[in-house]
Amino acid sequence: MPFIVITGIPCSGKTTRSLELKAFFEEQGKEVHVISEYDQIIKAGFDKNSFYADANKEKHIRGLLKSEVLKLISPTNIVILDALNYIKGYRYELFCGTKANKCTQCTVHTEINREQAATFNENREKEIEKYDKATFDALVMRFEEPDGKNRWDSPLFMIFPEQELDLNGIYACLFKKNLPKPNMSTQNPPLKSTNFLYDLDQVTKNIVEELIKVKNSGTSGEVSLPGYEDLSVDVTNISVSQLMNTRRQYITYTKMHAPDPKNIPRLFVQYLTASLQ
Repeated sequence: MPFIVITGIPCSGKTTRSLELKAFFEEQGKEVHVISEYDQIIKAGFDKNSFYADANKEKHIRGLLKSEVLKLISPTNIVILDALNYIKGYRYELFCGTKANKCTQCTVHTEINREQAATFNENREKEIEKYDKATFDALVMRFEEPDGKNRWDSPLFMIFPEQELDLNGIYACLFKKNLPKPNMSTQNPPLKSTNFLYDLDQVTKNIVEELIKVKNSGTSGEVSLPGYEDLSVDVTNISVSQLMNTRRQYITYTKMHAPDPKNIPRLFVQYLTASLQ
């Protein structure tokens, strides 16, 4: 279930730390999946330097990585995302996705002196793995550093090449703290049954149609709803457009706060009355 986001500028040691984490957690008897941005770039047939100069290609690969993360997350394994992850908004998207799955998460930021990273890049043996200078400089310039004060970057573990990774600290934050509570932005609608949305649509539609008929007949004041004799609505100051808008608002709200289907008529009338007041 735990998810580890690796961040860092090019040639800062992201893959080295990912493999170190993989080996450590496997020693603890955990199943570990490492998702590599570089592997996805090569698999897609992109040249690494031209890839980072094309926003559409980057967006495509980020989508694949996110999809892979969410697919592999389960209660029994660990997922490590080995990538630049240099965009703050993207890290937030990952956080929302893992929080929706009630998954613990941490960020490991591989910090390094920029000149040292440039030297590592130049000394790479395989030409295909090197960044050209323009691409390297551009990625360093637009890198958005993680901040431990942001909930999507926290807990944050920063590590320099010459330092030892706090493996026990990472283990503790992933396996010894409470699972995050899902909020409205990440929680799936708690639908009561497969027919809930259909029932919601039909009941509210029928009530609105009955009220429109009453309005068109010139009736005003408090009227009882046919089929719901215990429910009444004051139609004096209601317009058709208000009825339609309020119904849409109620449906949107109820998808996230699903009641017992048998209470839909009463709750909708209450919502309608309160909204129109």
